[in-house]
Amino acid sequence: MIPYIIIAVIIVLGFAIVAVYNGLVTSRVRVDEAWSDINVQLKRRYDLIPNLVNIVKGYATHEKTVFEEVTNARTAAMNAPTIADKAVAENQLAGTLKSLFAVAEAYPDLKASENFKQLQGELVDTEDKIQASRRFYNGNVRDFNIKLSVFPTNLFASMLGFTARDFFEAENQAEVEKPVDVKF
Repeated sequence: MIPYIIIAVIIVLGFAIVAVYNGLVTSRVRVDEAWSDINVQLKRRYDLIPNLVNIVKGYATHEKTVFEEVTNARTAAMNAPTIADKAVAENQLAGTLKSLFAVAEAYPDLKASENFKQLQGELVDTEDKIQASRRFYNGNVRDFNIKLSVFPTNLFASMLGFTARDFFEAENQAEVEKPVDVKF
């Protein structure tokens, strides 16, 4: 009778490990999918920025430093290797974009340009989508990290090769909560 009990315990334990593993894989895939959504929106923003810079350049040719800062921040954000590095680079990019819009404030003809207005609208829409994607990603990361921390998953997670994921947050939360100032 004891060998049957031992075999039953081993079978139940095996099913538990499979269930834990499958749950973790599902959560990890959701986190990866959410990160992919952020990347899509960031790429869209990266594609809009050169057009925006070129339009502003046409009106404000002597603002070379601002254009270089925006271009350098965009490049740094595109090439950031980790989520934490990307968050820092994205914060710098947001700051340089604010500088670019501040420069544009001084040029009434630029503010009246239909191309500029269209790009401004697309950028605002993209920023909203990035914010929504960030919330979705961070929610999935939160759920995944909780799964890794609770019993009995925490007993098997590290043995199965699962590690906690980083949130995609800005360094200065007060800056994130402020909308990008694009009033024209």
